[in-house]
Amino acid sequence: MELLQVTVRGNAPLTKQESLEDGRYRLILTPEGNDIVELEEVRADFSFTFEPDDALFLNGYQSWTYSPERSRKQHDDAMRFVPKALDRKFGLSQYGDGYFSDPVYRKDLRQGYKKGYSYAYVRRGDRFFLFASLAEDTGFTRVVLNSGDNTVSFKKDCHHRFLAPGERYTALDLIFPEGEEDAVFDAWFEAMGVKALPAEPKLGYTSWYNCYQNISEAQILRDLEGMRTLPMKPHIFQIDDGFEPFVGDWLTVNPEKFPNGIEPIIQKILDDGYQAGIWLAPFVAEKNSALYRDHPDWFQYKDGERIYTGSNWSGHYALDPYNPEVRDYIRKSVQHFKNMGVTLFKLDFLYAACMSSRPDKTRGEIMADAMDFLRQVCGDCQILGCGVPLASAFGRVEYCRIGPDMSLDFDDKPFMRWLHNERPSTLHTQRNTLYRRQLDGRAFRNDPDVFLLREENTTLSDEQKHTLAIVNALFGSVLFASDDFGQYDEKKRKLFTALCELQGAKVLRVEHGPLNQKLRTVIVTYRLNGEEKRLELRV
Repeated sequence: MELLQVTVRGNAPLTKQESLEDGRYRLILTPEGNDIVELEEVRADFSFTFEPDDALFLNGYQSWTYSPERSRKQHDDAMRFVPKALDRKFGLSQYGDGYFSDPVYRKDLRQGYKKGYSYAYVRRGDRFFLFASLAEDTGFTRVVLNSGDNTVSFKKDCHHRFLAPGERYTALDLIFPEGEEDAVFDAWFEAMGVKALPAEPKLGYTSWYNCYQNISEAQILRDLEGMRTLPMKPHIFQIDDGFEPFVGDWLTVNPEKFPNGIEPIIQKILDDGYQAGIWLAPFVAEKNSALYRDHPDWFQYKDGERIYTGSNWSGHYALDPYNPEVRDYIRKSVQHFKNMGVTLFKLDFLYAACMSSRPDKTRGEIMADAMDFLRQVCGDCQILGCGVPLASAFGRVEYCRIGPDMSLDFDDKPFMRWLHNERPSTLHTQRNTLYRRQLDGRAFRNDPDVFLLREENTTLSDEQKHTLAIVNALFGSVLFASDDFGQYDEKKRKLFTALCELQGAKVLRVEHGPLNQKLRTVIVTYRLNGEEKRLELRV
């Protein structure tokens, strides 16, 4: 890769310290005088010759962002035809980077412009060309692969970041390994100095995809009873969203759904020999919550208005992760469940922490601080991160979602497919599981979301359910279902056992068919119990 140009703009002179050697580029900025400098733009452009059959991958902004391999001709049409009024009402752009990034015009997409965050690669047959950032904790790095003009560009999300006199700010730190798949990703993580936290693969249950928020004491106890019928003993029983009166009010439960509270249920989970998990969204509160009503000073604001983070529930808003009272409340909430015996915290909607930058902090710095805070608060309990810019979770959580929510149908209604890249989709989640597979065991243990084997309350075909379950077992380390296991017949119990065994397989090779097909053919070679096998999947 040849460095073409570096663009640094601020409101006062900056000293640039650059180095480019051994496939690594670094740029450090320092104000020249005694004035505070406001950064406006930091960008580096490199030449790279794309070839017609290259497969291009760009990591999406956060956990849920659709992140497939694409051909040079394929581009992203998400949000292209959504009216602005609809976007504002439902906060669709807030889930991804549309809230703060510059728009990408259709003519640029047609000419080969593709953007992502933190890392990207070009796959040429079995050879990988990786373009990755080593400095996401100083600010997110937008990566642009432009096959139209044969360039790879890196732009730091540091607009309006103020540098103090004498401050040394690592604006860019980039690495470009090429070669075999495992080798290039090993080189990236070694250069970052990041290792996944010790954590074993997990097998378990989550309440979300059968009842969503409509859980109750009776339903949870029913599904807990059903766990006993499984031939393989799961590790975790996780209670998802719906136990609280409103999102944000974590210290109370909905008395109609849980008349005896939630502590006796958690105790029963523990008595049955399972790890107890709970769902929290620590950096958001919905409009109907007591937290929203009673603590307006706890929220992030822009132009005098609380920052809207999306339309789930009654609409939700971003809490200020630096507010001492917010931090005390999160500590108290986590400790509340620790005292009951909870040892796994699924922490969701984490992107809300970094909706807005500060004069002394970029969004990447804020997100890193927020994740360090959650790590300190949870202590030796395990974290399953979700809805988080992925690089901020590297080495900070034991488990992390790497795709959007699966859906009870395959890819939703046609008009929904024009919406944001973070929408629920079974098609999208299984592709994210495939194409973000290299993070598993390097950054954290990958959570691909759930599989379903049931017949009721889903329109997924048997083939779609089977493919999703196999993809999750082969490429993820968290194998969760959301079924009433007590309704499984003998065939489903045997299939469940086979999936648990498949989770122990070692993937040796992944061969890809054409990317322009509605469903892509992928041939996976893996080793299980000393035997090498090949499996063809349509994802």
